[in-house]
Amino acid sequence: MDWMSQYEPKKVSAEEAVSVLKSGYRIFVTGNCSVPQMVMEALNQRALELTNLKLIMVLTIGKADYVRPELAPEHIQVNSLFISENIREAVNDGRADFTPVFLSEIPHLFKSGRLPLDVALIQVTPPDRNGYCSYGVEVGVTKTAADSAKIVIAEVNPNMPRTLGDSFIHVSKLDYVVEVDYRLPEVYMADSSDEQEAIANHLAALIPDGATLQMGIGGIPDAVLKKLLNHKHLGVHTELFSDGVVDLVEAGVITNERKTFHPGKIIAGFMLGTQRLYDFADDNPIVELHPTEYINDPFNIAKNDRMVSINSAIQVDLTGQVCADSIGTRFYSGVGGQIDFVRGAARSRGGMPIIAFPSTARGGEISRIVPTLAPGAGVVTTRNDVHFIATEFGVADLYGRTIRERAKALVEIAHPKFRAELAEAAEKLYAVPRFFVPELPGSDG
Repeated sequence: MDWMSQYEPKKVSAEEAVSVLKSGYRIFVTGNCSVPQMVMEALNQRALELTNLKLIMVLTIGKADYVRPELAPEHIQVNSLFISENIREAVNDGRADFTPVFLSEIPHLFKSGRLPLDVALIQVTPPDRNGYCSYGVEVGVTKTAADSAKIVIAEVNPNMPRTLGDSFIHVSKLDYVVEVDYRLPEVYMADSSDEQEAIANHLAALIPDGATLQMGIGGIPDAVLKKLLNHKHLGVHTELFSDGVVDLVEAGVITNERKTFHPGKIIAGFMLGTQRLYDFADDNPIVELHPTEYINDPFNIAKNDRMVSINSAIQVDLTGQVCADSIGTRFYSGVGGQIDFVRGAARSRGGMPIIAFPSTARGGEISRIVPTLAPGAGVVTTRNDVHFIATEFGVADLYGRTIRERAKALVEIAHPKFRAELAEAAEKLYAVPRFFVPELPGSDG
């Protein structure tokens, strides 16, 4: 049977597609810039007719009407495996819930039946001449979710870039097809602050030629990418990448030629960026997207020599414990792939796991380097895993260091106005001899 004869009978409207949903269904929603907007709108319209729907998702971009108060918890219960900004308030108010889990292990939850899926809502490209649709900008968690679900509802969008790699689903695996035609949401590179620029300078000096990079999106990663224009033969193995990578490919800096795992290829799970990024990735043989259990497997990450991972933190205590998912007891994001890449980079030959963040928060009112983590704060990267910690005031190499050595090194890269109290805490908590840290020029607050 040719694929077109299978495809045509599956075409329905978004309203018809969600009419198959039943109360109590567990529904996976693909995330990032790939959220199926028309199907989700239809689901939001129908939600009041159903009860006990469970929406399972990771990071989503755009509206989140499914967490509006009249839906929770009777009609829709949201379970996020990584908290995005659009549902953060709902999670902390109790209108949505959160499952902490390593990004590399999320697919196992689906395959093992620990989180069984009745339906997967996905967005894909139109089928190629062989009947295969590409998952486009989001392969990571979505491919395994679709493989595990009993019913697959797919928006088919000609604006979705056709990405290569392990990124395809055949039309025979789709149960309902909703043809749409809208531009994908865009996420623009952030403007970097002075602090982020200073951090980027420190990190660019650490990164060797021939390194393979993992970095996310945001002020610090974007600033670092801009500082690498004089580097040579860089590669990319990352859970996500954005427009800054395109700049370095076009400048001849990212060549992937010296990668020891998938040489010549940018390897990722998903993309967040602008139309320029989507156009760059479309049918581009140097870009391969793969499922998260492959991308984020620390053993695969470690196959890259000189693997450099750059991740962020909310707080770091004087022993090196890294909190990256909560502000005290208030959940902020999730574990994501931080520890996957920290451990992978640590096991890489010549690898460097780096945690980088501005030294202060709330406009300079509080220090991110603290004597002890806030009550209820979650430890994402343990003090046993941590290697490099960077702020705008320098880089602390903590690996193999004693608690006293760590505390002293972290005080030295804290903001100058908090160093005295941190040094006092280090003396009180860990018997670190009191030491004098000179203030840097121009660092008076």
